[in-house]
Amino acid sequence: MLGSKKKIVVIGGGITGLTAMYYLQKSVREQELPVELTLVEASHKLGGKIQTEYVDGFVIERGPDSFLERKKSASELAKEVGLGDQLVNNHAGKAYVLVRDRLHPMPEGAVMGVPTKIGPFITTNLFSVQGKMRAACDLVMPRSKNEEDQSLGHFFRRRLGDEVVENLIEPLLSGIYAGDIDQLSLMSTFPQFYQVERDHRSLIFGMKKTTPNASKHRLSGKTQGKFLTLTGGLQTLVDAIEEKLEPGSIMKGTRVLSIDKAPLQRGYEIKLNNEETMYADSVVVALPHLALTEMFPNEECLDSYKRMPATSVATVAMAFDAKDIDNQLDGTGFVVSRNSDYTITACTWTHKKWPHTTPEGKVLLRSYVGRASEETVVDLPDAEIEQIVLDDLRETMNITAKPNFTMITRWKNAMPQYTVGHKQRVEEMKASMSEAMPGIFIAGSSFEGLGLPDCIDQGKVAVEEVLQYIK
Repeated sequence: MLGSKKKIVVIGGGITGLTAMYYLQKSVREQELPVELTLVEASHKLGGKIQTEYVDGFVIERGPDSFLERKKSASELAKEVGLGDQLVNNHAGKAYVLVRDRLHPMPEGAVMGVPTKIGPFITTNLFSVQGKMRAACDLVMPRSKNEEDQSLGHFFRRRLGDEVVENLIEPLLSGIYAGDIDQLSLMSTFPQFYQVERDHRSLIFGMKKTTPNASKHRLSGKTQGKFLTLTGGLQTLVDAIEEKLEPGSIMKGTRVLSIDKAPLQRGYEIKLNNEETMYADSVVVALPHLALTEMFPNEECLDSYKRMPATSVATVAMAFDAKDIDNQLDGTGFVVSRNSDYTITACTWTHKKWPHTTPEGKVLLRSYVGRASEETVVDLPDAEIEQIVLDDLRETMNITAKPNFTMITRWKNAMPQYTVGHKQRVEEMKASMSEAMPGIFIAGSSFEGLGLPDCIDQGKVAVEEVLQYIK
């Protein structure tokens, strides 16, 4: 049992911090713990990158638009806060890759670009005969002797060759991380591919064997999609969690300047930008890595995060009248190969992928710009970005009018880059922080997963660690 009343502070009101606060409050109530909880958020709204706008009947996501259904924590949280009836799967038409000015359907059976069906791979025009023959070498190639971390690019190029990587795998993976796959860590992003090679030698055979229900994973065909969102937009999840939190337990518009050990070793002293000081027995820090290093300037174990890159990106949502766009393709959008002369990195035909977001007779296109080494476009004026994106889109479909409106959202240094060795650095950092500042727990998208379920999982783990610590 706990003695005197304890104070726990959660810093950061993105989905990781919100999750930690929600489940801490739930545990405190259920176990009748003498604990006071406070969430501190620098901005005047919660949710971090989760932002939904409602314009003329459109539901437009400025940040993430969905999460993987197979990662259960996000849908479980939505159900807990009363949104279970709003969960909806995407419509899964074909997905395309834009290579050399042509939209090519992704080969049926491809799992993150790795072929599991021979027929569609042989007949696709995405690759030359030589590229297909090089990829087929995976069937006879021995396992890698590399047991340490390596880049995604190195791993996939060795197994499948440059052409498959550059025309299929790289556009898909870069779309997720907005990074350079020749720098991104295999073990921190897709360790399952490494394990498949360990267990089955061939990546193609291994993925075919470990993906028994191909219809759920294939990137083409008229099946129910593997992603979920909420019919009212992901902002409704943030709002629902906030409504469940105790009145007065959230401090918005307040930034934490520093965290130090309190006098007499009694917990921690938290200095705020409003010249106030808070005291806490334990702290969950759910912030991007760049903000984290500013808060703990004297902790050497965080030095590597001062050098950890983060990519700037922008989303560009454009609404049209359906009559002004001729797009007969059956699908949900496309990603863009670096071998193509385009600025956009991907485009979602949102009205097809998520029909509930778009009024009848309208079209909603959501494009993306910015990735590692190609970030300058994000800083251009809105009008220039709109024209660049519109010119690119006109190369893939017949657009006869200007958009009804355009919504551009810039995310500066928003995509943390898990470079080679990232997993080990995180483990070492957490071990060092545990020794130097026990009771401080760090979580968030900069560390152990970018997606909503990954961030929610990190928040839940932090709750377990905090409760164990204060008990």
